Amino acid sequence: MRGVEEYFGPLGTVQLAEGRSICARDLETIDVLLVRSITEVKESLLKGSAVKFVGTATSGYDHIDTGCLTRSNIGFSYAPGSNANSVVEYVFAAIAAVEGKLEALIGGKTLGIIGYGNIGRSLVTLCGQLNISVLVYDPWLEEGLIPNRASLAQVLACEVITLHTSLTRESPWPSYHLIDAQALAQVPESSLLINASRGEVVDNAALLVLRSSGSGPSCVLDVWEGEPELPSALLKRMSLGTAHIAGYSLESKFLATRMLRDAVKEHFDLAAPEGDLQTTIAAGDEINVPPELESTDLLRWAFSARYNILEDDSLLRSAADDSETPIAKGFDTLRRTYRVRRELRGSIVSLHPQAASSQVQLLKSLGCMIY
Repeated sequence: MRGVEEYFGPLGTVQLAEGRSICARDLETIDVLLVRSITEVKESLLKGSAVKFVGTATSGYDHIDTGCLTRSNIGFSYAPGSNANSVVEYVFAAIAAVEGKLEALIGGKTLGIIGYGNIGRSLVTLCGQLNISVLVYDPWLEEGLIPNRASLAQVLACEVITLHTSLTRESPWPSYHLIDAQALAQVPESSLLINASRGEVVDNAALLVLRSSGSGPSCVLDVWEGEPELPSALLKRMSLGTAHIAGYSLESKFLATRMLRDAVKEHFDLAAPEGDLQTTIAAGDEINVPPELESTDLLRWAFSARYNILEDDSLLRSAADDSETPIAKGFDTLRRTYRVRRELRGSIVSLHPQAASSQVQLLKSLGCMIY
């Protein structure tokens, strides 16, 4: 959890632990438990503990038994939206890396979005700035709250379909196995399916059967059923596969930690200690744009300038092929030791003095600062 010692050090003593190994014994004298998605927080973990507040530095919280927290009068907070831009940039990096898909969207094809939470909204906003058509499916939201609202069947027929729903088994619209064999059969083989939400939203077994038969759409999976276990047979049939790192930009991690720090201070009614550290992130290296790039070539270059998705794909495949290390351990290691990745939004960009106005406009639409 990036920045946890800097943000929480002024508030008390910070003890660090491995996310999957935390047990009830570790929490006997702990007031605040801070986790990420790999730690399941339920009654068996909290029983007999001193925990008064639980925070997860994630935009979802299906790994937290919030009912247990309520019954035990334990405060709770999470970090909705903290990773939204990181995931959006991951999605576009994936689209740019799959041959022809970025050109298709810029040329008038439609991007289908399932889930209109923080990430879905951010994705719609960026698509609007890039003049990319979108259709959005989210049955949980009332009519009028979603732009270009569409049915699931309409979204599944799009050129690119990207999933950003939370994981729920709740009726009448559970997202668990939302993309099952029947739904997969509706996706054109020429389409691209991206899942950067939760692994269980896609029926991985059904997807493997389809792809093993030589059918089905191209796929990019960042999340997998049964993580950290991962079916190497499915990975081999993906256009790209990564280790649940779509939201792992440095900016998103620091923002999530800061959001939890603010929630803890509010819950315990803590005044800011003298000298309370307001951690900031230094700007990333300046990006120098080749003067000859335009349109989709410039878009593809810009996203890859900050994030090389092919590197994450290669690392996961190498972990899956390592006969000496279990894939679950390799998967967790990739996440725990993840490199510093900066977002394109907010990056300082240097352009040639005679750069075309179209270059300037496109880079500004991506949130870059032009110098």
